[in-house]
Amino acid sequence: MSPFYLARGASKLVRRITSETSVELKILSDKWRLLLAGLIFQYIHGLAAHGVHYLHRPGPTLQDLGFMILPELGKERGYISETLFTFIFLTFVLWTFHPFILQTKRFYTVLIWRRVLAFLCASQFLRIITFYATQLPGPNYHCREGSPLARLPPPQNAAEVFLINFPKGVIYGCGDLIFSSHMIFTLVFVITYQKYGSIRFCKMLAWCIAVAQSLLIISSRKHYSVDVVVAWYTVNLVVFFVDKKLTELPDRSVGSTSVLPVSTKDKDTKLKEENTRLLNGNSMDSADRVRNYHDEMAIILLNYLAYYLN
Repeated sequence: MSPFYLARGASKLVRRITSETSVELKILSDKWRLLLAGLIFQYIHGLAAHGVHYLHRPGPTLQDLGFMILPELGKERGYISETLFTFIFLTFVLWTFHPFILQTKRFYTVLIWRRVLAFLCASQFLRIITFYATQLPGPNYHCREGSPLARLPPPQNAAEVFLINFPKGVIYGCGDLIFSSHMIFTLVFVITYQKYGSIRFCKMLAWCIAVAQSLLIISSRKHYSVDVVVAWYTVNLVVFFVDKKLTELPDRSVGSTSVLPVSTKDKDTKLKEENTRLLNGNSMDSADRVRNYHDEMAIILLNYLAYYLN
C-alpha cells in the first residue's frame, strides 16, 4: 500500500475520532451527573469491602458442592481466574469505545457507560447489604486460619480506612463473599453486549466465557459456590428491572440525533420558527396539509353521492 493511501486513511481516522469526541463531549456535558455518581459509588463499594475485612474471622472452610466437584487450582495457579477477568474487562471497555474508530455505530459511549454504571451500582448495593448481614469464613488462601492477612488489626487512623490500602487491600480482601463482585462485572458486561452488540458469535462466546469465569472462581477458591450462584440470578434480575426504568438508548444506525443536547441559541431559533408558522397559519407540515386536503375532498364527494342517490 502506497504512503498516499496510508496518509489518506490516517487522515480519515483522525477526523472520525475528532468528530466523535466532539459529539461525546456534548452528551457528557449534559449527562455527567449519573456518570459521576456511578464512579463515586465504585469507591464506596471498595470502602465497604475493605471495612468488612475488619469484621472477618477465619475459620474452617464451609462444606461446598462446587469444591467437591471442581479440582482445586492451587495457590500458584490462582492467577488464571484473574487473567480471564482482566481479559473480559479490557475487551468490554475497548468495545464501548469502538464508535470512535469504526463507522458502524449503534450507540453513544457516554450513554452506554451510564447504563452499565447503573446496573453495577444497583447490584453492588445489594452485595454490600448481604456481606455485612453475615460474615462467612473466607475460602481463599490468604483468608484461612494462620494467614497474617486473614484478620486486619484495628485501624490507627481514618486515612487507613478511607484509603483502603489500594491495590493490596482490594486483592487480598476477606469477608466480602455473598455475592461475587467479579461475577457482577462479568454478567453486566455480557448482558450489555448481548443487547447492544452486533456479532452473534461473540455473544455466544461471551456467555461461554462467563460460565468459564464462574467455574474458575470456584476452582481457585476465591468464593463459595453460593456466591457465584446468587450473582447469576441477582444480576440478571437487577438488569431486567433497572433496564425498564432507564430511557432506551437511541439507535445510531438510523441516524438519530435527538439525544444531543440543544443549546439555548438553537432552542430560541426553533421557538421563533414555530411562532412564525403559527402566525402565518402554517403550523402543520406539508404532509399534514395534503392529508387534510384529501380528507376534505373525500367528504365533499360522499355528500354529492348521498345527494344524487336520494
